Amino acid sequence: MRILAVGDLIGQEGLRKLEQELPSLIKRENIDFVIVNGENVADGMGINEKSYKTILSLGADVVTLGNHTWAKKDVFNFIDDEKLVRPANYPDSNPGKGYGIYNCKDKKIGVINLIGRVTMNVLSENPFTTADKIINEIKDKVDYIVVDFHAEATAEKIAMGYYLDGRANIVFGTHTHVQTSDETILEKGTGYITDIGMTGPIKSVIGMDVEVSFKRFVNCLPERYKTAEGKAKLNSCIFDINDETRKVVNVKRVNL
Repeated sequence: MRILAVGDLIGQEGLRKLEQELPSLIKRENIDFVIVNGENVADGMGINEKSYKTILSLGADVVTLGNHTWAKKDVFNFIDDEKLVRPANYPDSNPGKGYGIYNCKDKKIGVINLIGRVTMNVLSENPFTTADKIINEIKDKVDYIVVDFHAEATAEKIAMGYYLDGRANIVFGTHTHVQTSDETILEKGTGYITDIGMTGPIKSVIGMDVEVSFKRFVNCLPERYKTAEGKAKLNSCIFDINDETRKVVNVKRVNL
């Protein structure tokens, strides 16, 4: 099984880059299953239905979210779609679901979305105990488990990787928009990377306009972020799973 995880889409530049690269990347790398984090695709904050449908049309099997899940009002019109997964450790009363189970090549893949609590400033339950609960619930129903951990702190992400080693097949981080170079296979066979990066404008501050960022950081005045424009990149990571051992045998970063 070959699984591709694509880093946070940033605005229209990110979506255009996905349109340019994803279909050919899937074909070129013989990808079986695609996960795209889309929580910043609508104007750099949130997701709307039009963008969501475009992502799926390009080959994504599931779209994960994060701290900007609720930023666009029309998300409530499609939040319950089977291919959309929001952080599982949001309050149980929130609409949507925190994991999904998908069929691929006669296998079942469980995709779990979690959000970190360190410096994230969102109302959420403990992501570690939430992961325990879901994995115990689905482990006998699926062949593979993949976790998108949308978190700020590298320490929290690394801890999650070790915590789920041998219980989840893949743990990858999102949210910081900077691709890390620590892709690895952990001791019990879990494929891990702290952050898969972003798909969006290259000349930017994590996808946002550089000049606007100057105003915020230099003058310390509130300034509304806007997405940057120009040439874009696609960050992603490919995980190869041995179907017999169910362990990851290779992890490869992609930067287009």
